[in-house]
Amino acid sequence: MGDTQQVDAKAERKVARLAKQINAFAKAHGGAEGQVAYIGDRGARIVLVGEDGGWGDLVAPTYAIAEQAVQKSGITVHEAFDGEFAAKVKTGRYEWKRMAGIQIGG
Repeated sequence: MGDTQQVDAKAERKVARLAKQINAFAKAHGGAEGQVAYIGDRGARIVLVGEDGGWGDLVAPTYAIAEQAVQKSGITVHEAFDGEFAAKVKTGRYEWKRMAGIQIGG
C-alpha cells in the first residue's frame, strides 16, 4: 500500500513542476495554448504556443501526467496541432532552414 502513495506523490510533484513550467512559459509569451501528444514509451509531449507566436515543448513521463499538468496550469488545450492554433506559431528563417534540412536529409 505504501508504494502506491509514493508513486502518487512523485507523480503529483511532476505535475506541479510541469504546470509551473507551463505557467512560466505563458507569462513570458503573453499567454499560451497547448496540445498534448502521446509519444509512445517516452510518455507525452506538451506543445506550447505563446500569444506572441513563440513556441516550446515539454515532455511528461505519462499522458495522464501531461493532461493533469495542462489542466492545473489553466491554459487552453487543443485536441490537435492544426488550424488556427498551429497558425499562431511564428517561425523565422532559422526554423525554416532546420525544417528544410530535416526533409532533405541535411
